[in-house]
This record gives sequence, structure tokens and C-alpha cells, in this order.
Amino acid sequence: MKIRTLIVDDEALARERLRQLLEAESEIEIIGECADGCEAVAAIQQSSPDIVFLDVQMPELDGFGVLDAIGTKPMPVIVFVTAHDKFALRAFEVHAVDYLLKPFDRERFQASLRHATEQARNKAVGIHMEPQVAVLTELRSRTKPLDRLAVKSGAHIVWVFLDEIDWIQSADNYAELHVGAKSHLLRETLNALEERLPAEKFVRISRSAMVNPQRIKELRRMLYGGYEITLMNGTQLTLSRRYRDKLPLLGVS
Repeated sequence: MKIRTLIVDDEALARERLRQLLEAESEIEIIGECADGCEAVAAIQQSSPDIVFLDVQMPELDGFGVLDAIGTKPMPVIVFVTAHDKFALRAFEVHAVDYLLKPFDRERFQASLRHATEQARNKAVGIHMEPQVAVLTELRSRTKPLDRLAVKSGAHIVWVFLDEIDWIQSADNYAELHVGAKSHLLRETLNALEERLPAEKFVRISRSAMVNPQRIKELRRMLYGGYEITLMNGTQLTLSRRYRDKLPLLGVS
């Protein structure tokens, strides 16, 4: 069974170089090429490749933004491709994640491909995910705060800014973002989303919901110890007793 591989790079010559090298590998099937981060998010979510050769530096949505957009589950094996990000190189090396430093030769490419192929074959048990997630965690701490989420809508990517979201609801393996009268389904669990959203912008109020504190109009204590939350748009939510320790984050002392 061939390993399905996606190429993502905003430079046409770089994509061509990777395509030529991959075409020489009998166990690899190239399933597509993407010239920017938004295309990559849509392709990864739609095609579920085994391996992605992902350029780090791309305009608008870079390689780390792509991984933020698709979430950690399920995540393909990533071979990061970079030209000059010294900090990223250190993070990759510390966590033993594959990367290619441009320009690279065939020998270096094949070494990365062998490692990525081995990880892809172990994908079912999640062996490949831990170091990649560790890299993302480290790099997020040095980058600008998350201020928007990329949501796939048909063949397009819709950007939803955090400040515009009223509340977020769990929908099985998805998170439903409520923005005024509209809603968007994000392919990510509420637990996973909570881990990467700024704590000051969204507060967990129950097993199935998070709320934007700036959208709260009123809190009313209920008999059993929970709170009824009324948002500015009239939506009513419940903060369960289990999450009463979150009240200070909602401005309640």
C-alpha cells in the first residue's frame, strides 16, 4: 500500500524539486500540491494524507498556522521544510522531528523520507504525534497569540476571529462556533480547542460549552449552586457546579 503524500510550498521551484524526488520513490503516491496555507488546510482535511512536506515560511498562513487550523487529531506525519528559521530548527532537533533545510540534496531528502515513512506506518498507534505536538507547543509560546480560527466551509476556508465568537459548543468530534446568528463547525473537539485558546478569552462553563466573557450580559445564581448565564444576544447558558472555580475568570469574585 502506497503512502499518500502532499506537497505544500508557496514557491513553484521548491514544489517541483520535491515532486521530482518523490516521484523517484516507488512506495510514495503524490496526492496533490498546494501553493499556500489555506489550500493546504483544505487539502489535508479533505484528503487525509499520510505525509505532508510543509513549508514553514509562507505568506498569510504559515506552516504552523496550517497545523493550528487542522488541529492535532488526526494529524499526518509532517516533514517541515524551511530556509532560515533558526529557532524552529532548534525545536525540531530537540524533539526529533524531521525537517529539510533549503537547499537540500537527495541524500538528506531520503533520510527525512525514510524517517517520515516509518512514522506513517506507525500512525495507527499515534507514535508520530507526540514530538510534533511538542514542537507546536514550544513554538506557540514564542509566536503571536492566536486571534482567529480557520474553518473549512465547502471548498473554502472561513476565518473566524476569536473576539467575534459568543460561545462554543461541543458537537461530538467537532466544536460549533456561535457567532451572532451564524454558527461554524470546526473539526476539533472542545477539549483540544480549549487547550489552544487564550484562557482570558474563553472560559469553560460545562462539559459541553465555553463562553466568551466579553459577551456576557448577566449571571444569575441558581438554587443548586450553578449559574445561569445570559449573553448579550439573549442566549442562555448554564455554568455547572463543577466549573464554579471558573467564576473569577468571568469577573465574579
